[in-house]
Amino acid sequence: MPEPTTLADALTKLGDRPDRPPPHAVQHGAAGTLLSVCVPAPEGPSWRGVWIQPDGVDFLGGVSPPSGLSRSFHLTGDAAKLVDLLVEATRGYIEQAEEVDERLTNLQRKGRDVTPSTIWALQREMAGLRANIGRAVVVAEEAGGPSIERFPGAETALGALGREVDRSRELAVAVQQSISDLILLRSAEEANRIAEAANQLSRTSNRIAELANISNIRMLGLTYIAMVIAIVGTVVLIPNTGATILGMPSAGWVPGWLVDATLIILGAIPMAIVFSRPWIQRILRDLAPAESRAVEGLQDLPELAVEGSVRGTRGRNEM
Repeated sequence: MPEPTTLADALTKLGDRPDRPPPHAVQHGAAGTLLSVCVPAPEGPSWRGVWIQPDGVDFLGGVSPPSGLSRSFHLTGDAAKLVDLLVEATRGYIEQAEEVDERLTNLQRKGRDVTPSTIWALQREMAGLRANIGRAVVVAEEAGGPSIERFPGAETALGALGREVDRSRELAVAVQQSISDLILLRSAEEANRIAEAANQLSRTSNRIAELANISNIRMLGLTYIAMVIAIVGTVVLIPNTGATILGMPSAGWVPGWLVDATLIILGAIPMAIVFSRPWIQRILRDLAPAESRAVEGLQDLPELAVEGSVRGTRGRNEM
């Protein structure tokens, strides 16, 4: 089987899908070991691979430009290429973190005009950046450990490079924390807005309940008046009915004094019975406030015109 010339070929040799990024930074197989790194770039991230076999090392996905780190340690061959690759990736990580930090600063200046989806997009981007930094750390540890014999002389350079990778990781963590703080601030502002709306709704509900209570009190006043009218009507109806009966021609034989006595009895007895009841006396004692409530209730009825109100207008308890 021919040697892999691309990262997809190496993934195929390892039995992985070639149409997606490598699932792990270091992948071991019978055909060889694959080290993979994501290198950020303005036109988009690119995946680079280092294919390690017993008979040699192949760099897949392009060659990185020479770095000052490899030159300062006088590295050559595969060791220099590996250090140059990791230096290029680390530099890209730092630049990407700084770019995201600058975009975050611009978003903070805009205040509430920024949508939550934009902030969460930055959070996802930083999460992906931290994952790529972690992948670079794993590759550096593999190259400086089990595979160090393939990169002679790279131990010291990889140690110095590790400190640079740690710096990029710390920067990414700081930027991601700033994004998280902004998300929390936005969440708190949204919670305050919802609480304010809930308070306003509560005030409106209390006002509605207050108006309903006032309306019930006024209807109670009308009920008191109606009950008093019914009681008086009952008292008046009995002697009135007796007078109607005794005034018929068929009752002409009844003497006048008996008619008068009968009407007096029919008027006095029901009145004494009705108005001696404690609950009726209680109603009559409470009649004065009930009358004022009844007047207020009538004023709220648009189809009635009473003193102090205008026909066709609403009551004074308009919301």
